[in-house]
Amino acid sequence: MRELDKGLAEAVSYFWRAQQRQHESQGAGTGRRDAGRRTAVTGGSHCTGFADLTCKLLGDAGIPDAEVFYRRAKPEIGEPRRDPRFGKTVLPGFFRPTKNWDLLVVCDGELFAVLEFKSQIGSLGNNANNRAEEAVGNGYDFQAAYRKGAFRPSAPPWLGYFMLLEDTPAAFEPVRTPEPHFRVFPEFKDASYCKRYELLCERLVRERLYDAACLIVSTSQTGIRGAFREPEPEFSFRNFAMSLIARAGAFAKTRRR
Repeated sequence: MRELDKGLAEAVSYFWRAQQRQHESQGAGTGRRDAGRRTAVTGGSHCTGFADLTCKLLGDAGIPDAEVFYRRAKPEIGEPRRDPRFGKTVLPGFFRPTKNWDLLVVCDGELFAVLEFKSQIGSLGNNANNRAEEAVGNGYDFQAAYRKGAFRPSAPPWLGYFMLLEDTPAAFEPVRTPEPHFRVFPEFKDASYCKRYELLCERLVRERLYDAACLIVSTSQTGIRGAFREPEPEFSFRNFAMSLIARAGAFAKTRRR
């Protein structure tokens, strides 16, 4: 597992370096920049390192790299502009026509795995609820589409949710929860934003919307060197990866028979 930890550290470092590059380069042509930390989010390639790490894990487990596709806003410097892995991550939905996911694995015409890579950098009060609504809605829409045969003849695909939260004091402070009419569930009472994300991951998996979820926290100061923390062991990247690897290994064995 040392190689897994090393790969995750490299992906975290890539994330923060991409954030820095996007913040520095955005607006260079027009002279305009997004307000606040939003410049680091709208560039679109900040989670590429995590997607690359997932591709390696799948390849090691016997899933051909040629059948792994992931989304990127634009190629990095030196990469081919028409890399066949990019731009083929759209799947049919049930409550909407389509959804563009972050990573897909398709094998022999069957949908094997789907992953979402998300981050929360700054603007905690504005975006935490949006992230939760997005995760729940995407998961429910995906499961409904599968039940209605959208991915036939696939067996139930593996669905994963990954979140990187910026490690700041504000992410761990108690947050007041308004209750104008009815009481919130007690576990949300004064829960920090990090705790809310832990509860989100727990319920996404417990309610069987996703097969696995991962939550890591990292700062821009030390994250650029690959440093990160995992606030809840149940949602560590190791558990997340092992779930995917186990499914990939079983899938690969059935294809070799």
